[in-house]
Amino acid sequence: MDPEQIKEELKREAERLHIDKIGFASAEPFTELKQRLIRHRKAGFESGFEEPDLEKRTDPRKSLPEARSIIAIALAYPTRMKNPPKSRAGALRGKFCRASWGEDYHRVLKNKLEGLKAKLSELVPGAAAMVMVDTGALSDRAVAERAGIGWSGKNTSIITKEFGSWVYLGEMITDVQLPPDEPITQACGDCTACLDACPTGALTEPGRLNSQACLAYLTQTKGFLPEEYRGKLGGSLYGFETCQMVCPYNRGKNFTHHREFTPEPDQVKPLLKPLLHLSNREFRERFGSMAGSWRGKKPIQRNAIIALGWYRDRTAVPDLIHLLETDIRPVIRGTAAWALGRIGGEEVETALRQSKAREQDEQVLKEIASALQARHSEKKAEHRYREA
Repeated sequence: MDPEQIKEELKREAERLHIDKIGFASAEPFTELKQRLIRHRKAGFESGFEEPDLEKRTDPRKSLPEARSIIAIALAYPTRMKNPPKSRAGALRGKFCRASWGEDYHRVLKNKLEGLKAKLSELVPGAAAMVMVDTGALSDRAVAERAGIGWSGKNTSIITKEFGSWVYLGEMITDVQLPPDEPITQACGDCTACLDACPTGALTEPGRLNSQACLAYLTQTKGFLPEEYRGKLGGSLYGFETCQMVCPYNRGKNFTHHREFTPEPDQVKPLLKPLLHLSNREFRERFGSMAGSWRGKKPIQRNAIIALGWYRDRTAVPDLIHLLETDIRPVIRGTAAWALGRIGGEEVETALRQSKAREQDEQVLKEIASALQARHSEKKAEHRYREA
């Protein structure tokens, strides 16, 4: 069977597997990407989640020495849910981004790619192939762009004509030579909606992202969230999608044909206060099937505390004081102190002062001092208002 026939058979198999888009690319090194990544690293813009070896990130043969082609796929996911639960006073909710709705996409895409791999082995007995989804060495977006899946938007997402950027990406490297597809020409034009809307300025220029300032990345970190970003996070528990929401190519798009990605409303928009007290087992049972659970419960709980502080939810004060007094994790105690400082009140001030007297962690002490200062400033402002 000649390479063109193999390609056509794989495309038919992709359709049978309900893969939304498939593209083919050469396995030549991504030379231009490597230079961009070098500049990216020097600027300090990496997230820390990437493959650290730039050779592996940009040369497919570092993963599969005999690599000759890469097969890229994309699956569309939904942007709206039926009957979303509403926040109400005393029962406020957070949210997981759309890329974490339904079943973990890593598993779904891997299964699709394994189906393609099986078909390739049937067509070319002895063919070597390696499947990658997000956690592999290669850049999924660079592969998808080369394979004609879509173009790299100014928000750094791959944008497809059919589905906008609401797609998951994965790829398979193989030693089988397959005819490559043509990349799609950049189509963002003069639009800068994503750059203009980014609340932290993380999109430093078209197509360049400072991950250290990107709220989507910051929601996944486990340490203290820098204070300058806490007030911008809102109710987000995992991920942040402003740069996608404002994209004209995403307007009005909602794809529900993959049932695996159908969101469970109470799971993707959970009540905030109950999150604060979940055990590891309870967290895994409730959220373990989602992509947004991969970092464990600590970032989600930290972000829930930030959300309660952002909302200034006074009904959460007893929960936050309990965390400040008893939680063994400094990040949780310190973030609780910040949230309490935002909410304010005499009960809060008393709790903060008591915690200050017994706290040993330096960073937590700084958070408590900052929260007490916020309370002091609030009382001075109230006094001036009464005198006026």
